[in-house]
Amino acid sequence: MSSEMVALGNAGTAIRKANDEGRAALVGYLPAGYPSIDGGVDAIKALVDGGADVLEIGLPYTDPVMDGVTIQRAAEAALAGGLRIRDVLATVEKLAAYSDVPVLVMTYWNPIERYGVDRFAVDLKAAGGAGLITPDLVPDEGAEWIAAADKNELDKVFLVSPSSTDARIAMTTGNCRGFVYATAVMGVTGARDQTSDLAAPLVARTKAATGLPVGVGLGVSNGDQAAAIAAYADAVIVGSAFVKALDAGGAAGVRTLTEDLAEGVRREPRKPVDR
Repeated sequence: MSSEMVALGNAGTAIRKANDEGRAALVGYLPAGYPSIDGGVDAIKALVDGGADVLEIGLPYTDPVMDGVTIQRAAEAALAGGLRIRDVLATVEKLAAYSDVPVLVMTYWNPIERYGVDRFAVDLKAAGGAGLITPDLVPDEGAEWIAAADKNELDKVFLVSPSSTDARIAMTTGNCRGFVYATAVMGVTGARDQTSDLAAPLVARTKAATGLPVGVGLGVSNGDQAAAIAAYADAVIVGSAFVKALDAGGAAGVRTLTEDLAEGVRREPRKPVDR
């Protein structure tokens, strides 16, 4: 296996497959355990059925400092319903068995540290998970996770933001496997009426530092916004809008929004990625 294939990992390979079809990939997020454990599985299956290329399963946490009110409320409801890490892993296992769409877990670091880093990596791999997105863990403080992920061939998705220096972007992307998560707006998550004008310059700076796919997240809520971001990003990441769709219309509402976003990422023809 080439070093590039190793770096692409599971999620990156799926994103590059979409790019080779002349489009951006669609990455869909929903928290595990919401509105219930089984209901959460059904909702995430609706992401697959609607055309998502990569799944992010949120691990609800009591102090979600980067999450906006929509995801916070869903996480609180999941925890109040008794969700535990074992239920998140069971959700991953069910989704991995449902399709070949890569399943990442998006999580704050504290729950993983408390569970045991090596233990979590082994259990996530056994469940069929592709890796982790770790919004509050930076690579220079993540040696234990990096080692565990490498040992278990799991994706390591770290974040860059508009405030990241070029040196920070280079260091961060050098430690990623799968893709790089570019947060297009400063602040917490949440669907917005307009996407940030900081996104395109951030993607350009990130692409200058790495050959990995670059996904843009935070703020996308409809197919038009997805199409605009798909013109320059390798993947469009959507979260809060899916939670709102789930609240309004259940799993069917999630599938309808997914189909709209999947059409959006296909709207503007893209040239295959040079690599």
